[in-house]
Amino acid sequence: MNKLLSKLGPMSSGEEKEKQPMHPMLLLVIILILCVLISYIIPAGTYERTSAGDGTAALINAGSFMYIERSPASAADLLISVTMGLQRGSAVIFFLLIIGGMFAILNGTGALNVGIANMLKKLKGKEILIIPIMMVMFGCGSAFCGNFEEYLVFIPLILACCITIGYDSLTAVGIVFAAAAAGYAGAITNSFTIGTAQEIAGLPGFSGMGLRIVLFVVLISVSVIYIMWYASMIRKNPRLSGAYQYDQNYNQDKKLKLESIPHLTVKQAFTIAVFILGIGFAIWGVIENGFYVDELSAIFLAVGIAGGLIGGLGPTEICEKFVKGCRDMLLPGLMIGLANSVIIILENSNILDTILHWMAGILLSLPTAFLACGMFIAHDLFNVIVPSGSAQANITMPLMIPLADAGGITRQTAVLAYQLGDAFTNVLAPTGGEILAALAICRVPFGKWVKFLLPLFILWVLIAVIFLIYATQIGYM
Repeated sequence: MNKLLSKLGPMSSGEEKEKQPMHPMLLLVIILILCVLISYIIPAGTYERTSAGDGTAALINAGSFMYIERSPASAADLLISVTMGLQRGSAVIFFLLIIGGMFAILNGTGALNVGIANMLKKLKGKEILIIPIMMVMFGCGSAFCGNFEEYLVFIPLILACCITIGYDSLTAVGIVFAAAAAGYAGAITNSFTIGTAQEIAGLPGFSGMGLRIVLFVVLISVSVIYIMWYASMIRKNPRLSGAYQYDQNYNQDKKLKLESIPHLTVKQAFTIAVFILGIGFAIWGVIENGFYVDELSAIFLAVGIAGGLIGGLGPTEICEKFVKGCRDMLLPGLMIGLANSVIIILENSNILDTILHWMAGILLSLPTAFLACGMFIAHDLFNVIVPSGSAQANITMPLMIPLADAGGITRQTAVLAYQLGDAFTNVLAPTGGEILAALAICRVPFGKWVKFLLPLFILWVLIAVIFLIYATQIGYM
């Protein structure tokens, strides 16, 4: 059908209008409205929680669930949740604005484009190596440091690389967030997920690392192979890409002209050095001092200002570029705010505990051999509602730990089921603000991303099930 349409020539404006994808904001608004509707359907409920008195999250008494008076969301609650969601996500949203401003300043000096273009010229014939190098780097950042939303800073750069080489925008997003999902699923020393969950479970910090290292290696290897296969296929036949038309319309200006690219000037070389040093300092800060969005925002703001001055921009030019960059990140920021609004609606309607109660009833009916797999699926589904790893750990693990004890599996296995369930739907669910932000930057519809990622997602799930069954059999500690 696509070949036939291409032979018929350009479409009329009316036909083009019909092909316009659903706006990502509209997708989240529909989800918000659905959450309001289900708050009238799902009864409100609550669990009793018992604190250990040591500052850790209170465990849930699995037999204490009780229904309470309904508190469904109103139309006013729906509207208020939008501003509350923006406030809750404000740290990440403003982080994105600063990232956008920084890149606009650095791009204004010409340093990044010239630097990338020269790198690609040197890799001519071996461009495919960019994929495993970058994916291993991103995967390790997630597995060891819990990096995720921070990776949005790299999307514009990797998009430019992919478009120039002959890949597509889906490859660019996949390089970053398929690797990040593999890293989160194989979390080795991720304080936000494995650290929080093990603390709730009363386990030594980062214990059981051996199995998780093997898990991470398997997941990142499968992810790299899949992205490399897809990228090679698209380079041979660009029209096979689900993002082909969108890249033609919106991303061709990102393509670097390698044949006419000049050599780096001294100013541009120093500008790139400032950027690399800033990234290195940020990584050191995350690992050694627990830097998060506030500290990282300060670092990237300093990088933007220093890079602009070194690159030859004046103060007025730096301000103008910064504002333009912030404007480019406005839509991704709104996506993150609306994703937080979904959680607020469900929390204020008191239906999260009810959903947990129903999940617990299903899990307790499973045989021991499949209890961990059931927990994984439950976390995967719950992650659509609450895509924040640390938030999900604090909501679900206080219930999953007693269930693991009652079901005859180790607490370490329950934590493994959680970390796997927290990871994959982060990059597939429409409530994942960061993935919608990345797609918005690349101007790719969410549906195209789902179709692209689905085969890899199925492979991830199969790997997770195999590791969970193995963990159950060996009494993983």
